[in-house]
Amino acid sequence: MIYVLLDGVGDLPHADLGGRTPLEAASTPALDAIASNGASGRVISVGKGIAPESDIAVFNMLGYRFSHADYAGRGVIEAIGIGIDFADGDLALRGNFATLDRSGDNVITDRRAGRHIEPADSEAISREIEESVGFSDPRTSVKVSPTIGHRVTVRLRRGGGRPYSAKISNTDPAYTNIGGMGVAKAVADFMKVERCVPLDGSGEAAAAADATNEFSEQAISIMGGSGINAARVAAGKKELSCILLRDAGSKYPRVEPINQRYGMNFSCIVDMPVEIGISKVLRMKAFEAGGLTDYEEKARVASEAMETQNAIYVHIKGPDEFGHDGDAVGKKENIEEIDRRFFARLLDGIDTSRTAVVISADHSTPCINHGHSDDPVPAVISHDGIPGDGTTRMTESQAARGRIGMLAGADVIPTALGMLRRIAQGKGTRLD
Repeated sequence: MIYVLLDGVGDLPHADLGGRTPLEAASTPALDAIASNGASGRVISVGKGIAPESDIAVFNMLGYRFSHADYAGRGVIEAIGIGIDFADGDLALRGNFATLDRSGDNVITDRRAGRHIEPADSEAISREIEESVGFSDPRTSVKVSPTIGHRVTVRLRRGGGRPYSAKISNTDPAYTNIGGMGVAKAVADFMKVERCVPLDGSGEAAAAADATNEFSEQAISIMGGSGINAARVAAGKKELSCILLRDAGSKYPRVEPINQRYGMNFSCIVDMPVEIGISKVLRMKAFEAGGLTDYEEKARVASEAMETQNAIYVHIKGPDEFGHDGDAVGKKENIEEIDRRFFARLLDGIDTSRTAVVISADHSTPCINHGHSDDPVPAVISHDGIPGDGTTRMTESQAARGRIGMLAGADVIPTALGMLRRIAQGKGTRLD
């Protein structure tokens, strides 16, 4: 089984596409062939009414249902993904470099500071913050680790071996923290950096909120006087004015390994820190397959992996960013590029009588929202032995008519494996 998640591919009808979604407007002959060779349905990745962040959505799409109480938080997952030294009791947060206006009131003009930030700039300004920030407790230390584009991970370590609690609010106004689970809020035209507050009455939560606010306030001041930003302004680039923080975590996640859960040899092709962190937590073998947009290489590696693995999860970036940017035409064109460069090559490299292709998304990112939503995403389970259901395209509208119906994210893999095992049993063979 090759299991592909198209990041944020789900959408809503858009005027720029004649009232169609990007999936509906896109020309996708390879995806059409896959959809025609199986059955379709829809998926709510985390839960009704929840516009999830990618971390909790991917965990669910891999079959892991987390309650609010036992989720580690995206900050921890990304820290693991990039190899930060993290121990229980540390505080890890996901961050965005963002741009503020010049009013001094911490009004946000761009939550992603232009999104495409040169690594030299993000690395240099992160080092400035690490070297200059101070805390009321001088034993507190901080690690600031930029990753890709506007993304950054921050780890706070309390002095004296005392733990922090992750029961704190975000400073990023676009996301709320519900019991450790990040949930997207509606993106407003006017947003300000929020003050972090403890979410329970513990001393550990109060200490975590205090340290987070000290870091946030001082980082704004340090970045405001940075020569890096002076050079960026002179070059016509957006300033790196602050770090918006969210999704705190203070414990290492301990979960059942994915191969143990399914009794299979599961591997992955992933690029981003959050998906890399998930693969490490679930103990999945990760294959190298080029950069974010090396779609042909990902198709080649995925198909060749079937010689030694019997399941591989492939996370494809691209559609989500166009959704956040509100670019429906760009999202349509990106879907077409992925169809041509990934799915067409994948079909050339596999035998669909032996290998199933399962495709869905971690969440929907509608262009009209500029952010994640709780809308269902389409799903396709494709194999020569699966009876068709009349659906011929992977789109939101056709998925609503598919035989599979509505699934929870955590049920996608079990449903696909159940269908494939019934095929194997019908042939008198075993799916190993």
